[in-house]
Amino acid sequence: MVTAFVLINVEDTKLNEIADAVLSLPGVSEVHVVAGEYDMIAVIRTTDNTRLSELLTKHIIHTPGIKRTKTLISLEAYANFDLDSTFNG
Repeated sequence: MVTAFVLINVEDTKLNEIADAVLSLPGVSEVHVVAGEYDMIAVIRTTDNTRLSELLTKHIIHTPGIKRTKTLISLEAYANFDLDSTFNG
């Protein structure tokens, strides 16, 4: 499983619409509206880097209202629960 965090800047007036649109994409498990340099963070969990690339380049960056993104790929995860069974089960 590949987990990525996509930091997103959006047009201010469309925050809720964009969050809903991003959350509806396959592979996006969560969207958080945040304070600071970015407006929201999308948590993506896919089977491989090819699917992650397709999601980013064919869908997320073309979502109306998204101005800029930055993607962070998780190299290792620590959690109080079994992430694999939660998202693959």
